[in-house]
Amino acid sequence: MTRLPPSCKTGVLLVAALATALSAQAYAAPASEQKPATTVSVSLPSEPLLVQINQVALERRGPKQAIVEYTGEATKGSYTVLVDGKPVRNGDLRPLQPFTEWGSGKRYFSVDFSDAEQSGRYQVDARIGGQHALSAPVAVRDNAVFATTSAQLLGYFQRSRHTDDADRDLPIFQTSRRVNVWGGWQDAGGDKGKYLSHLGYANHFNPQQASMAVWVLAYGADTRKALFAAHGLQKQVEDEAFWGADYLHRILDAEGYFYTTVFDQWGTPGAKRMVTGYEGAAGTYTTLYRSAFRAGGGMAIAALARASMLAKQAGRHGEFDGATYLADAERAYAHLREFNPQYCADGKENIIDDYTALMALVELHNATSQPRYLDDARERAASLMARQQADGGFISDGGSRPYYHAAEAGLPVISLSAYADIEPEQARRQRALDAIASALKHELAITQAVSNPYGYARQRFQLTQDGKAAGEVLEGFFIPHRNETGYWWQGESARLASLSAAMVIGGRKLAADGKAGYGLSGEQAGYAQAQLDWTLGRNPYGMSMLYGFGQKNPPTVLESAGEMFVGGISNGITGAVGSDTGAGITFAPGPDSEQWRWVEQWIPHTTWMLFAVMAMSEDSRPAAPASAVDSPASDTRSTAH
Repeated sequence: MTRLPPSCKTGVLLVAALATALSAQAYAAPASEQKPATTVSVSLPSEPLLVQINQVALERRGPKQAIVEYTGEATKGSYTVLVDGKPVRNGDLRPLQPFTEWGSGKRYFSVDFSDAEQSGRYQVDARIGGQHALSAPVAVRDNAVFATTSAQLLGYFQRSRHTDDADRDLPIFQTSRRVNVWGGWQDAGGDKGKYLSHLGYANHFNPQQASMAVWVLAYGADTRKALFAAHGLQKQVEDEAFWGADYLHRILDAEGYFYTTVFDQWGTPGAKRMVTGYEGAAGTYTTLYRSAFRAGGGMAIAALARASMLAKQAGRHGEFDGATYLADAERAYAHLREFNPQYCADGKENIIDDYTALMALVELHNATSQPRYLDDARERAASLMARQQADGGFISDGGSRPYYHAAEAGLPVISLSAYADIEPEQARRQRALDAIASALKHELAITQAVSNPYGYARQRFQLTQDGKAAGEVLEGFFIPHRNETGYWWQGESARLASLSAAMVIGGRKLAADGKAGYGLSGEQAGYAQAQLDWTLGRNPYGMSMLYGFGQKNPPTVLESAGEMFVGGISNGITGAVGSDTGAGITFAPGPDSEQWRWVEQWIPHTTWMLFAVMAMSEDSRPAAPASAVDSPASDTRSTAH
């Protein structure tokens, strides 16, 4: 997600004929029915009683919880759970600890209806202090979020494809060379640039962008074929994976490095589109265009290795074949193994290099079975685990900077889980499992350390001093606004989904009792569910960030957030504007030139959501026919203006 200058007007809102494709989905008013706002300001709801719930889908045999917000003096209330309009259970609201971090004057209660396991259209009715409120409806079924959203999550990638022929012949910054970088996906609603990563100049903020998307798509198509096929989506996910793999082939330089960014200063008039690095809010071009492991190179290698396996299994490929994908991956790894520190802005590897290189090595080993990749994976895993503190949290650098990340905080655990799957020596494997257990224990502990009615994943960080993280180690809900990038902070939808996936994938490796859903303990399942629930509407704004799904979606702000695609996910909620530490809470307060921080869709959000719901889903259940469970006709859906 990148800063979009106010001067960049991105064109008209997507208007597409999606009625057939969306007929089986629980979706909001399509883009063609929503009016672009010219001045937008969103405030917290002011109703005295609110019932906030996941507005999209909940697993039939998983955690199901509503949060009740009440402004008044009463301390007791009651609830009724409705399924298809009929009451199935009732009880007393459970009071939660006092909470004032996001404003005073409210009491919080919860309604846990996890033991209600019939499929249907659920709502929660709450009554307290003479007030009465009904939640948005939510579909409850098997493989709930995947069955409800996966077709449009995949559709988001197809709608985001970049096909401008000008990219077949672009210059490389400060060289006389021109290269073909055609294909791939635009990075965000308001950004036609293409990124393996950005923010490399800040060293600790690199998000995995296009290459992460390719890996998730190829991994899903290859390892979860039964799941995608049961929903009629196998060809679609293969097509998108190969589209992405072909792009990675094109952006692999003959020397063996990937081009990090195809950039035009967010469409600024007069800016030249080229292969380049860039720095800061002004988008100043730099020569940092060779991808380090942490700048998308590691995940590009992993993606190409997995695409080679997919091509073999599927008996088909994209423009280039599976042997080419694998040769690319091996050549790129050999190059970065020798030169990676030279491509890091500070000349030093950090935790992001470790976990992305580990992912690359796992997939190279999976694709080739060559012992040298296992040997290197062991070294990377050891380096990653050496960064872990006694309480399970990680350090980013060789010093004391805490690891936190706005887009992929779950990837250290996911990479260690992938490594554990290929490690044949029990002692080494057990060390990785112990590190996973410690990391997950830390995530639960820091999240539960304070009153936290929504179960939002908290994090540890430092503020910057003279451009570097220093001083007291702090904890909070949202990423700090005073950080090494100098300008970049935004909602964290991708981070939440990555943590959900990490809890599911890592937790299953720890022999949890599995009784609470997803093969996990109650604590683990509740944490994993809470992160997705936040993005899908169970948040203080009652807003589903997944566009086209739920009762209320983010507004359209063309000036800085650009197009809104069905299946795309907005950045989301942040700490209050003006708070260095990211304390407080806000969403889309304006002005329009800054609304990208909250409203803009970004490819990592949908990537991580798809990966998380794949992890939460089982293979054995075929798709159910379209029904009122999936498309509740009585909803009144809106966007927030």
